[in-house]
Amino acid sequence: MKTLRWLSFVSIVTFMSLCSAGCHSKETSAPVAEPLVTLSHDKVALGSPVDVSYRFEVMPSAPAFSENYRVFVHVMDNDEKLLWTDDHDPPIPTTRWQPGQKIEYVRTMFIPVQPYIGDASIQVGLHSLTTQKRLPLTGRDAGHNAYDVAKLELLPQTASVFTVFKDGWQNPEAPPNSLEWTWTSMPEATVAFKNPRKDSLFYLDLDNPSTAFPAGQQVQVKLGDQIVDRFTLPPAHQLLRKISLSSGMLGSQDTVELKIDVDKTFVPAVVTPDASKDRRELGVRVFHAVVTSAN
Repeated sequence: MKTLRWLSFVSIVTFMSLCSAGCHSKETSAPVAEPLVTLSHDKVALGSPVDVSYRFEVMPSAPAFSENYRVFVHVMDNDEKLLWTDDHDPPIPTTRWQPGQKIEYVRTMFIPVQPYIGDASIQVGLHSLTTQKRLPLTGRDAGHNAYDVAKLELLPQTASVFTVFKDGWQNPEAPPNSLEWTWTSMPEATVAFKNPRKDSLFYLDLDNPSTAFPAGQQVQVKLGDQIVDRFTLPPAHQLLRKISLSSGMLGSQDTVELKIDVDKTFVPAVVTPDASKDRRELGVRVFHAVVTSAN
């Protein structure tokens, strides 16, 4: 009799546990959004930019997000090995996402220079920065709630417009686990590139992390005597400028030169003598200066 009662008790506990687990699984396994990614180009040379359009359509039945989840972006090779990431916070935090809402934005991804060329896939998802938990979405799950959203063909770097940093630059710096950058070293720095002889875009990705200029720096980009862009670079703010260059502006010469003028330079050892011994004259910090086709 005791054995029967014990078996009944175990059966009830087991049933309740399974029911609880099943209910919890059902609650957390429902997709919260549908991701969609489109690329400005599906063939991109190493070192070149591609504009990535993201869209997350929140499910009508999605519960409120309990925290601000981060978008992870993994670019994988043909063997499903990770090439690089472009994780980022969406412009609208997920705690403000509403059922049925469409979250849309565009980011520019610069293809790292690496030994791999060929087909690649882009996987996206949403993950917690506190628990690392990934939310379920709709679409083709590549495993662990990472969803295949786009394909990309990586071309050799020789397929891009050849660009050279000429006068006015410091030596490149490549800290561990960080983007490579190069400081301008004089009020004027020159970028030279092979004339593509067609309408093009000049991508200039830059910042100044110092506290030297609270009001920012005035930057001009010149093609010959013509100013093709003028802007203020705020302190501690990374900025990406996309500057249109028509084929007529580029002229008929084989090589074209762009000059980046900065109104103020600084010496770190003078601005923060207790924190830096760097006595170089620095202008702005450039992460990418790339010319690509406008089409």
